[in-house]
Amino acid sequence: MTKTILVFGAISGVIISTFMGISMAVMSCGSGDADGGMGSMIIGFSAMAVAFSFIFVGVKNFRDKQNGGTISFGKGFLLGLMISLVASTLYVLTWAVEFHFFMPDFMDKYSAMQVKQVQESGISGEALDKALKGIETASYNYKHSPFFFAMYTYMEILPVGILITLISALILKRKTPVATVQ
Repeated sequence: MTKTILVFGAISGVIISTFMGISMAVMSCGSGDADGGMGSMIIGFSAMAVAFSFIFVGVKNFRDKQNGGTISFGKGFLLGLMISLVASTLYVLTWAVEFHFFMPDFMDKYSAMQVKQVQESGISGEALDKALKGIETASYNYKHSPFFFAMYTYMEILPVGILITLISALILKRKTPVATVQ
C-alpha cells in the first residue's frame, strides 16, 4: 500500500506542481488578470482535477493488482487520502520555493487585488473596515508564519483531493472479486 501511495502521490504531485509552477511564472510575467483571477482559478482547479485523477488510478491499481480485486470504501478512502496528501505536500513545497525565491511580492499584489474588489463591492462602514482588516491579517500571516502559509496553501488543493478521493472510493469499492473468464 505504501508503494502505491508514494508512486501515485508523486505522479499527481509532480503534475500539479509543474502546472502551478509554470502557470504562476507565466502569470507573473503578464500584465495582470483582468477578471480578478477567475480564469486562473478555473484553469488551476481543472489542473488539480486532472492531476488528482491519479487517485482513482492508484486506488483501482491497488484493488485490482494488490488486494485480490476487492477494496472497502474505508480502505479506498484512506488510500486516496494518503495519495492526496503526498500530492498536496509536493504542491505546498513547490509553491513555497516559488513564492519565497521567485515571487516574494505575490501576496502584496494579491492583497491589493482583494482590497480593490472589496472597495468596489459597495460595502461601507464597519463591514468595509472588517473586510480590509481581514485581508491585512491574512496577508501578514501568509508572509510571516510558515504554519499559516502551509495551511492556506493546503486549503487551496486538499479539498479537491478529498472530493476526488470520496468519489473514487465510492466508485471503486468492491466486496467480492470479479470472476475472470478464461
